[in-house]
Amino acid sequence: MESFGKDLLQKIKKASLEGQNAHGIFSPPYRPLFSYDQILEKNPKFAAVNIVLYLKNDEWHFPLIVRSINEHDRHSGQISLPGGKREELDKDFAETAIRETSEEIGIEKPYVKIIRELSPIYIPPSNFYVYPYISYTKRNPEFILQQTEAVEVIEFPITSFLNLSGTPEIMALPGAGGKEVPVINFNGYIIWGATAMILSEFSQLIKKM
Repeated sequence: MESFGKDLLQKIKKASLEGQNAHGIFSPPYRPLFSYDQILEKNPKFAAVNIVLYLKNDEWHFPLIVRSINEHDRHSGQISLPGGKREELDKDFAETAIRETSEEIGIEKPYVKIIRELSPIYIPPSNFYVYPYISYTKRNPEFILQQTEAVEVIEFPITSFLNLSGTPEIMALPGAGGKEVPVINFNGYIIWGATAMILSEFSQLIKKM
């Protein structure tokens, strides 16, 4: 556990990224691959999500959210990282990630510090191009949920990544149209799709620590 001590943040900042190799482990088998130019041709919406690290009982955690039910949201009811669409007043995607974290789960913006960016990922069903970030907060979070966006917070310990298999569990999910997809099963919470792909890259990074 020494490698997950207080110097974890510096190690994360310096670690190399696995990008598409890590994403591919948890990619749904029917997911098409697009080049960056092909993605831009689709005029995607841009967004950012945030892995916010914090210490709880001397162990590093980050929050995931269960999204509110919304018939207009393709990802309604799914488990995701806090985040959302970039707004015109956001100076960059890091600011989007911090703002959305504050709005969705109530962590005040001044207490969220960006460590680094992970590899961006395109989500074909919703036509979003998402920039994931890793950040941290020194304050023990008191989660205040934006009810229109989230109904529950899941506190995920990063030590769980040590048991994350390179051959993931496969499940047929209603949200995937009944198709079989690779999932992260955390205490009965089923994480799949882009969120699982982003966490796959983060887990590869953590395993190097």
